Amino acid sequence: MSASAAAAVPRPGRTRAFLRLVMIEHSVFALPFAYIAALTAMFESGGSVDWVTLLLVTVAMVGLRTFAMACNRIIDREIDARNPRTAGRELVTGAVSVRSAWTGAGIAVVVFLGAAALLNPLCLALAPVAVVPMVVYPYGKRFTNFPHAILGLAQAMGPVGAWLAVTGSWSWDAVVLGLAVGVWIGGFDLIFACQDVRADRAHGVMSVPARFGIPAALWGARACHAVTMGLFAWYALATGAGAFLWLGLAVVAVAFVYEHSIVTPHDLSRLNRAFFTVNGFIGIALFVCALTDLSVRGLTP
Repeated sequence: MSASAAAAVPRPGRTRAFLRLVMIEHSVFALPFAYIAALTAMFESGGSVDWVTLLLVTVAMVGLRTFAMACNRIIDREIDARNPRTAGRELVTGAVSVRSAWTGAGIAVVVFLGAAALLNPLCLALAPVAVVPMVVYPYGKRFTNFPHAILGLAQAMGPVGAWLAVTGSWSWDAVVLGLAVGVWIGGFDLIFACQDVRADRAHGVMSVPARFGIPAALWGARACHAVTMGLFAWYALATGAGAFLWLGLAVVAVAFVYEHSIVTPHDLSRLNRAFFTVNGFIGIALFVCALTDLSVRGLTP
């Protein structure tokens, strides 16, 4: 077999490598809140679950997030190569080629736009707006000390888009939920960035921890999560939530306290537990409580 023919044959595990590249399992951070928004909108507009719409919301969310992560990895591949923590990423090691990553990103954004088109005209019209911060975010660390805010803005659009998908109209309640999600994710990104302070400073990568120090970043994360709780409470009040959602907020508050108790400026050894385990738990726990609350209040399958 010639070299060109061999190159044309898909390598075993290439799809799996791409899925590792975009960390597909991290959809757990954003999807639960899109579902909360969509199901609340369905409850308020008709009282029953529209499964086709919910499926399209899922496809759109996963498609957009996959596109965002692929772009992030492509744009940051040279920075990743200089950081010991990220030097094993697929684009650095060659497990995924840049061409394959761009192909995956292109397919993902087409899937996102297709799902938006099938939802309603407003979703399709606003879909390009959702794409912009996904591309801007990885460049943010090159021109601002607050790239975490750009990430938060990008994530805030999920619940808003999910509500628009159901109703085709604007909702300030969804904006409140979106802001809660954006501030929450921006806050835990502050924590996550603490582990890269030394490499970021060495290579001119900008972030709050790199510019202001780890203690300031952790205090900023605490402030973000306090604001998040306030916004969650606002959303619960605005949508007339019942006891189960309030119970979920109490669980989230305890999880936040735990998260901030296990990460200190002098001990980042449990940072991954705070980032992955606790924040994944927060999304799933609040979704389960919100779904239970809506079901008790009359949402039907």
